[in-house]
Amino acid sequence: MMNASPRMTPPVRPEIEFDVTPPAELGDVAKPLSMLEKLTENTAVRRGLILVVIALVWEAYGRWLNSPLTFPTFLDTLEALRDGIASGVIPQRLSVTLQTLVVGYFIGLIVAAVLTTVAVTSRIGTDLLSTFTAMFNPLPAIALLPLALLWFGLGRPSLIFVIVHSVLWAVALNMHSGFLSVSETLRMAGRTFGLKGLRFVFGILIPAAFPAILAGLKIGWAFAWRTLIAAELVFGVSSGQGGLGWYIFENRNTLDTAAVFAGLLTVMAVGLLVEAVIFRIIEAKTVRRWGMQRG
Repeated sequence: MMNASPRMTPPVRPEIEFDVTPPAELGDVAKPLSMLEKLTENTAVRRGLILVVIALVWEAYGRWLNSPLTFPTFLDTLEALRDGIASGVIPQRLSVTLQTLVVGYFIGLIVAAVLTTVAVTSRIGTDLLSTFTAMFNPLPAIALLPLALLWFGLGRPSLIFVIVHSVLWAVALNMHSGFLSVSETLRMAGRTFGLKGLRFVFGILIPAAFPAILAGLKIGWAFAWRTLIAAELVFGVSSGQGGLGWYIFENRNTLDTAAVFAGLLTVMAVGLLVEAVIFRIIEAKTVRRWGMQRG
C-alpha cells in the first residue's frame, strides 16, 4: 500500500493594513438643494405654474378674439367672480349645491358599501353586483332626469336620486375590484385568526384594497359633482333655492358670459380644492403612509 501524503498546511498570509485618506477634492456627500430645485420638487408649485400658464393663455386668447359676449378674458371673469362673491350670490348658490352633493354622495357610498359587502361575503351577492353594475354603470345619470322628475318632483330629492346613481356603481365597481385583488395570503391570514363576515371585510379586505377604494371615491366624487351641476342646469331651482348650475343657467339667459365663466371657474375651483386638499390628506394618512402608493 502507498503511504498517505502528509496533510498540507495552508500558508499564513501576513496581515496588511492600509490607511485610506479621502481625496482633498471630495466635497459634501449630501448637497443642499437650491431654491429652484426645491420649488421644482414641490407639487403645489408645479401645479400652480400650470394654472398660471393656462390663465395667461386664456387672457391672451380673449384679448385676441376681442368678443366679450363669446369669450371673456380671464381678468373679466375674475371681475365677475369677485362681484358674485361680494354680493353673496355665488357663496349662497355654492352652499345649496354642496349641501345636496354631500347628502347624495354619502348615500351613494353607503349603498355601494352594502352591496360590495354582500358581494364579497356571498356568491349570490357577487352575481347581483356584477349584474347591476353591467346594467346601470353605462347608463348616464342625466338619462334618469325625466324619471326623477316623475317620481320625486322638481326639488332636492330628484337631484339626490341622480347623484346616488352616478356615485353608486362607480364606487361599488372599484371597491369590488379592489377586494378581488387582495392576495390569498392575506385572506388565509384573516381566516387563521378567525375573522368572518364584517370583521373579515373591515379587518383584512378594506385595508388591503384601500388604494382601489380611494380611486373609486375620487371617481364617484367627480361623477357626482358634474352630474349635479348638469342636473341643476336642467332642474333649475331646487327646494326654492337655485344652486350653482342654476346660477350659470340664469346668466346664460341674460347673456352675461363673464358671469357664466365665473360660475364655471367656481366649479373647477371646487374640484381642484377637493382633489388637492381632502383626497391628498386621505392619501397621506393612509396609502402613502402604508407604502402602498408613490408620492
